[in-house]
Amino acid sequence: MIRVLFICVHNGARSQIAEAYLRTFGSEEFFCESAGLEPGELNPYVVRALQEENIDITGKKTQGVMDLLLAGNKYDYVITVCSKEAQEKCPRFPGIHESLLWPFPDPATFTGTDEKIMTQVREVRDAIKEKVWHFHEGVRPVRQ
Repeated sequence: MIRVLFICVHNGARSQIAEAYLRTFGSEEFFCESAGLEPGELNPYVVRALQEENIDITGKKTQGVMDLLLAGNKYDYVITVCSKEAQEKCPRFPGIHESLLWPFPDPATFTGTDEKIMTQVREVRDAIKEKVWHFHEGVRPVRQ
């Protein structure tokens, strides 16, 4: 299995979305996790946006990237889904095949009415979904 870790600042939105889609697209070919530099709480707008796609992450716990590193976890891909500045704060995991940066806007910064925030979160969700799909198609093992 190809091992993938998605990282964002709080593990409450972008990395959770990416993990959820890779699990959906590649459950047989990929092992994936997500973590945050400073783990926080799940973003309720992200939970709702994923529920619209029949993906339920309610009750999912956030976790810290340092905990995974200290546990000795190894990954083929470590994908940071936040800013380059945040990526530079990420620890280096042993045995990484490739480290990627996919910068997406942070849903925690969205303001406005409920519908305006949901519209912005859906845009981020859909952009991450497309990126994860292309990643999945580009690196998945060829079946015999």
